[in-house]
Amino acid sequence: MSEILVLVDHVEGAVRKTTAELLTIARRLGEPAAVFFGSEIDTAREALKHYGAERIYVLDSADLTDHLVAPKAEALAQLVETQQPAAVLISSNAEGKEIAGRLSIKTSSGLITDAVDVQAGDGGVTTTQSVFAGGYTVTSTVTKGTPIVTVKPNAVTPQPTEGAAAEEAVDVEISAAAKTARIVERRQRAATGRPELNEAAIVVSGGRGTGGDFDAVEAFADALGAAVGASRAAVDAGWYPHAYQVGQTGKTVSPQLYVAAGISGAIQHRAGMQTSKTIVAINKDAESPIFELVDFGVVGDLHRVLKSATEKALARRS
Repeated sequence: MSEILVLVDHVEGAVRKTTAELLTIARRLGEPAAVFFGSEIDTAREALKHYGAERIYVLDSADLTDHLVAPKAEALAQLVETQQPAAVLISSNAEGKEIAGRLSIKTSSGLITDAVDVQAGDGGVTTTQSVFAGGYTVTSTVTKGTPIVTVKPNAVTPQPTEGAAAEEAVDVEISAAAKTARIVERRQRAATGRPELNEAAIVVSGGRGTGGDFDAVEAFADALGAAVGASRAAVDAGWYPHAYQVGQTGKTVSPQLYVAAGISGAIQHRAGMQTSKTIVAINKDAESPIFELVDFGVVGDLHRVLKSATEKALARRS
């Protein structure tokens, strides 16, 4: 059975949920093999084994961790050349997509980004994507080289299964050209107590209709254990940090439940959340374009609606 390389997405060794999803997908396609950059494999080993990694390639070098993405792409290209995997799966975040693009060039291989599903196809892999701001769903295959696919978070539900997790240390040669941008400082982002926006199973977003008051949005999100997002209008107005923007020029999310509060539904925003499994909108304008997209819609004042919904959610939890 051919190997499927999965680039491990981790923070201080802790494996993110997206990696568990990629390993689950990899089992459909072949034999999952995790690729771990860094020295903290001891804190990640059990999680990788738990989600079916048959092999773990450990690349521990300061050349990889002290620089930006170019050395990682170069190292991954060398691993692809030696192992000849059937496909490479990478999380569809900013760093992952840059690594994937560079890897595609270095290996002369086809690249598919932002897949929401990956299945075994005739002679390779077949992916599903949502394109043109969610207006179309397409299936794609790679016709040259090793298929390189970045997969959106929440594309699948992680399925635990024990793997052999046989470790292999890999030495790679990193060129001087790849090390021209070095990381000189790292600062940890302040914890909010909420899940990461692009990994959360539930996202509650606020827009222009909040009038700058996100208290009701945050309270409802906390009642559901959800992440908080914001529309571009809210971010541009300075009401919420840019890091939480959902949309074509912000983050793309695909949660199980997406709640849009006071968001009109402009195409810029729809492009970032249209693949959500269930969409609920709250807007006082019954003609708002967001209602064309939703599974459930509430016409009313978002502050009153969210307050009532929060009380109901907390009552059910207790």
